[in-house]
Parts: sequence; C-alpha cells; structure tokens
Amino acid sequence: MKAKVKYKEKHSLKTQIRHLPKYIPLVIWLAFTVAMIGWIVIASLSTTSEIYNDGLLSSGLHFENYINVLKRHKLGTYFLNSILYAVVGCAGVILIASPAAYVLARIRFKGKALVNNIFVLGMSIPSVMLVMPLFKMATSLGLIGSRWTLMILYICVNVPFGVFFLSGFFLSLPKALEEAAEIDGCTPSKAFWKIMFPLAQPGIVTLTIFNFITIWNEYFMALIFANKTELRTVSTGLQAIVQSMKYSGDWAGLFAGVIIVFLPTFVLYIFLSNKIIAGVTGGAVKE
Repeated sequence: MKAKVKYKEKHSLKTQIRHLPKYIPLVIWLAFTVAMIGWIVIASLSTTSEIYNDGLLSSGLHFENYINVLKRHKLGTYFLNSILYAVVGCAGVILIASPAAYVLARIRFKGKALVNNIFVLGMSIPSVMLVMPLFKMATSLGLIGSRWTLMILYICVNVPFGVFFLSGFFLSLPKALEEAAEIDGCTPSKAFWKIMFPLAQPGIVTLTIFNFITIWNEYFMALIFANKTELRTVSTGLQAIVQSMKYSGDWAGLFAGVIIVFLPTFVLYIFLSNKIIAGVTGGAVKE
C-alpha cells in the first residue's frame, strides 16, 4: 500500500515537472504586470523629483498627490461622470437586452433568423465607423453637450452583444419552469420577470461587469460627444492631464490619476471574479 502511494506521489511529481514549461510564459507575464503596476503605485506616492532621480519614496509617502489630482485637475468630477455613464449604461443594456434575448431564445416567430443576424451585424460594426453619422445626427437634433446623449449611445452600442450573450443563458434554462408558471396562470411577461430573469442572474451579473469595464475605459465616443469639461470621463480627463504635464511637470500627480482610473475596474474584478467565471461557463450549459 505504501509503495503504491509513493509511486503515485512520484508519478504526480514527474507530471508536474513535465508541465512546468507551460507555466513559464504565464509567470513571466504575471511578474512583468505586477512589477509595472507596483512601480506606478510607488511613483504615485513619491514626488516628481524622486521619480526623475530614481529615489522613489525617499521622502516618505505623499498621499497629497491623490488629493491634488482630484481637486486641481477635476479628476473627481470626471470620476463621478464615468460612474454615472457606466451605471446608467449597464442598467439600460440589461433592461433592453434581457427581454430581447429571452424572446430570441424561447419564442419562435417569422423573421427570427433575420433579427438574430441583425444583432450579430451590430456586434461586427466597429463603433468608430458609427461616430461620424451619429455625431451628424446628434448635432442636427441639438443633442451635443448632454450627458444623456453619451449614455444613450453607450446603451445602443452594447445592446447587440448583450442580446447575444444572454441568449445562451435563457437557452440553458429548463422549459419546465415556464410550463409550470403557465399552469399556475402566469403570463409570459410575468414568468420572465418573476422566474427566468432571476435565474439568469449569473449571466446578467457577468454582462454588467463586462459592460461596466467597457464603458469605463471607452475613449473615442467620450472624446467626441462629451466635449465639455464638465462632461468628461476619466479616460478623456486622464488624457487632458497628460497634456497638461507638458506645462506643469506633475508626473507624480499623473501616476496618481492612473491609479484612480485603474482602481475601480480592478476591485470590481477581484471581488466578482467568481461570478464572471460562473457567468461565462453557465451559458455554455444546455438543457
């Protein structure tokens, strides 16, 4: 018995050693990423002169860099704008995409294949190609310079992927649930909101996280449609800070701004990574 255990341990060790080269690229990438992010964090807590002279943190921790960049460069305003755009955009996508995905996944009707193809086409068109026609339309309607314009655009651009993503979840749910609800007298819409929508929560949470990160990091549409200082997002605001560095030279403040912009999506992923994995794999399970 002991010989078998030793053989298994030896065999397992050999297997691990054999697979070790596969992890080398991952370890190199992880070490590079940690070193890069770590250096930016340290630089954000140093002074500009310390960054230039390779003496990071030699005079202690300078948390005032974060306070200065929030006040002086209005990054706090840009931060709140991005939160507003992301929250409203994510909510709008879920409210539109989830019923549409349910209909396409569960209900048979004429033209269903055409509607599916239209959503796929919507995903395949780069948003950059849509900017100029949308800008012309928004200008003619007098919608430039409004937060609502950018929020509506974020919803419209992200709905096709939302429909495509959630369709797999609704297909994976047992039809017996709908049949039982129908027997109990539930209308199709009530069955959806009371039963099917809560059961698709892993997919909805995952889609919300994806959309939040996409909207938070989006730059081009924000640059075109949020063309006033008070409407800027963190991505366009950070670009404005980079431009101002030519005159102020406050590189410590710039790195502090980078951390402020990066932190929300990083924290979101750390705390909800399990839900993301469950959401991505859940849609692949079919009845």
